[in-house]
Parts: sequence; structure tokens; C-alpha cells
Amino acid sequence: MQELKERIQKEGRNLGGGILKVDSFLNHQIDPGLMTRLGAELARRLAYTRPTKVLTAETSGIAPALATAAALGIPVVFARKSPPLTMDYTIVKETCRSRTHDKMVELMVSTEYLTPHDRVLIIDDFLATAQTITALARLVAKVNATLVGVGTVVEKEFEYGRVNAKDLNVPIESLAVITSMDDGKIVIE
Repeated sequence: MQELKERIQKEGRNLGGGILKVDSFLNHQIDPGLMTRLGAELARRLAYTRPTKVLTAETSGIAPALATAAALGIPVVFARKSPPLTMDYTIVKETCRSRTHDKMVELMVSTEYLTPHDRVLIIDDFLATAQTITALARLVAKVNATLVGVGTVVEKEFEYGRVNAKDLNVPIESLAVITSMDDGKIVIE
């Protein structure tokens, strides 16, 4: 998606170690118009999978997941990192390493909102190592739902997330693919 690529080139910052800062429009401050267009594009590319729910991880995945779910006309569920007092149904949990926070995080979903009848589309902000995405896929499997696809805003190809997620056997769509972040640069496919 050309608009996204231009925003990454203009506003993105390579912080080293494979970390891309896009806080000005995606991860801290959100550009609602851009987010709506990103969600519409992910929905257009993945509508054929016929999802009934969109699943993402708290927190940075919520905006693109909501925009995609709105474009598809289906609910979005986000995996929480800590249980609220209101979570009174059975919870399924998975752990994964957060690339951004460099620590293990626990993801949990209530079986009240993710059921065996659901066809689940995972949407996230980044595809890097695929640890979060594969943890979300394990949550889908734990409730006997069907994983139908994965969509991400930005893919860092050099971190092999797509390769790591190949066993999911579902289509994976990314709106911008970064091929390299060597020498302080951001190289987009």
C-alpha cells in the first residue's frame, strides 16, 4: 500500500536492532483516516476467507484489527495481557516473547468471545518473528475455532516471521514489507 510505505519512509525511525518506530501514526498516536484505509485494504485482501471474528493482541494490534473488523462487519476480540475482574468465563492462555518489550508476555482470551464456531482472522500491527501471531493461533486452536488467515500492517521480512508462521497453513497478507533495516536505513519492498 503506497500511502503506508510513504508514511514509513517519511516518519518511521530505525532505532537499531530491527526496531522500527512508527509511533506518529500507528503505535502511539493513530492516524484514524490512514487506519481506516489500512483496515479496508486488509479486509479487501482477506474477505474471501469468510472470517466471523478478528483476533489481535493487546495493545498495538487493536487499531488495525478494529479497522479491519469494521470493514468486514464482524466483531474484533483482543487477547488481554492481564485478566480484568470482569473476565468470569473460561480463559485460554498462551505466552510469547514481545519483540518490542523484550520480555515474555501472557495472552488470554475468554471462551465467551472465541468459540469453536468461529472462523478467525488474526490481524496485528507487525509481522516480525511471528511469536505473537503463532501464540494467537494457538489460542484459536485451544478453543477449537478455525484459523482462516493473518493480516499485518508491516512485515519485517528479514526477521523471518512469514517463514516461522508457514505451519499455520493460512494466507498471510502484509501491507508493507520491509526487506532490510541495515545501516540505519529502512528498505521497503
